[in-house]
Amino acid sequence: MDLSKLEFTALIALKADVEGEIKRREVEEKSKAKKQILELARSFGLSVEDVLSSKIVSVRKPVEAKYRHPDDSSLAWTGRGRKPAWVQAWIDSGKTLETLAI
Repeated sequence: MDLSKLEFTALIALKADVEGEIKRREVEEKSKAKKQILELARSFGLSVEDVLSSKIVSVRKPVEAKYRHPDDSSLAWTGRGRKPAWVQAWIDSGKTLETLAI
């Protein structure tokens, strides 16, 4: 289409028609996108609320204990973080950490 041959009023009318068509198609495309998103979510067993939720649920597996007191099995330590008092007392008494290893 050669726009240079159109009159000014025709160009203004064409502009209005193009803008109207763009708005109509934008609504149509957004509607299609919403349907596709909902279908995809449903195929994974998710609801709209699940998809829009900002909470990220992560399940962390508890860390296994690496050390256990030989006399009291309720005293255990993963080896992470600060040494518990019973571990420090064990080491201070001259015994090695390796003897507590599970």
